Amino acid sequence: MIDLAVRQRWLPPVRDAVLAAGDAIMEIYEAGAEVRHKGDASPVTDADEAGEKILLATLTTLEPRLPIVAEEAMAAGDGPDRVGNSFWLVDPLDGTKEFIQRRGEFTVNVGLVVDRIPVMGVVFAPAKGRLFWGDAEAGAFVADVTDGELGAACAIAVRSAPEGGLLAVASKSHRTPETDDFLSRLPVADSRSAGSSLKFCLVAEGQADIYPRFGPTMEWDTAAGDAILRAAGGAVLNPDGTPFRYGKPDFRNGNFIARGDSSLDRFIR
Repeated sequence: MIDLAVRQRWLPPVRDAVLAAGDAIMEIYEAGAEVRHKGDASPVTDADEAGEKILLATLTTLEPRLPIVAEEAMAAGDGPDRVGNSFWLVDPLDGTKEFIQRRGEFTVNVGLVVDRIPVMGVVFAPAKGRLFWGDAEAGAFVADVTDGELGAACAIAVRSAPEGGLLAVASKSHRTPETDDFLSRLPVADSRSAGSSLKFCLVAEGQADIYPRFGPTMEWDTAAGDAILRAAGGAVLNPDGTPFRYGKPDFRNGNFIARGDSSLDRFIR
């Protein structure tokens, strides 16, 4: 049984592995990464592969029977055939385009799914020196990382919907007309673009109110940030307002809405 006690025991080594993966990625970032393309034409770099190797080395020791769905392993055909209801989702470098274009908004992501719901997540933005983590029963936190040292943890939570209008956050690289159409129906005072899973984290720490995504993503892109947002009091929903679940046969997400304040659910139906 993967209860809170087990997850709290796993959290420190997962966090350490995410930090180590971030360090390896930054070494390649600073030296200049070689870019290749996978079969689906999406870019991949040495940093993706180096980060994933570090993460898998830790995760396989925590519970060897727990399946690990990792982006680069899946692309190489080395992922699990089936996962059941509980498994890890790993994206060693979310925001590869931001990484290649040297915009800094890329992240290392590890999420734990139990009964098809992400219950624990760790997200590290190494170029920004910020580490986020959250657990469904223990809350959500952020800490600065300076020269490899983790600073004091600060609890984070979603904010109440501002009376003066919402701040929406959307994809920097993948904004669609459907996104703009959805936002046009909300009382949005301002919007900003951000890369990678940082969008979930902005909502989780009360820096934004809603993040709609109308476009393709994979479960490893979202699980860690989703877990942190849920731990901070938010939610991720299908556009019809039903719960967003994990463990689909191809690990491909549908459209979703990540929101902070629950009062925003009236716009998601």
